Amino acid sequence: MSPRPPSVCFYFQVHQPYRLKDLRIADIEHLDGQYFDDDKNRAIFRKVAEKCYLPANAVMLRLLNQHPAFAISYSLSGTFLDQCEE
Repeated sequence: MSPRPPSVCFYFQVHQPYRLKDLRIADIEHLDGQYFDDDKNRAIFRKVAEKCYLPANAVMLRLLNQHPAFAISYSLSGTFLDQCEE
């Protein structure tokens, strides 16, 4: 007998916004389109990944392995995927 389909599926939305540099109006014309704080974005992404994304995914993987009927779904934003790649 095959397992019953799950009656509940946990759904997670994952988004990581880009942080802007601390700018003044007068600074904008001198930036050449470089509005984002790359160092801050990288540091925050790594901190959140180490404290949240990686531990949570480890728990989800363990649950998936232990309970075949357990189901999860992720919605990953484009900015999250871009920062993962960077």
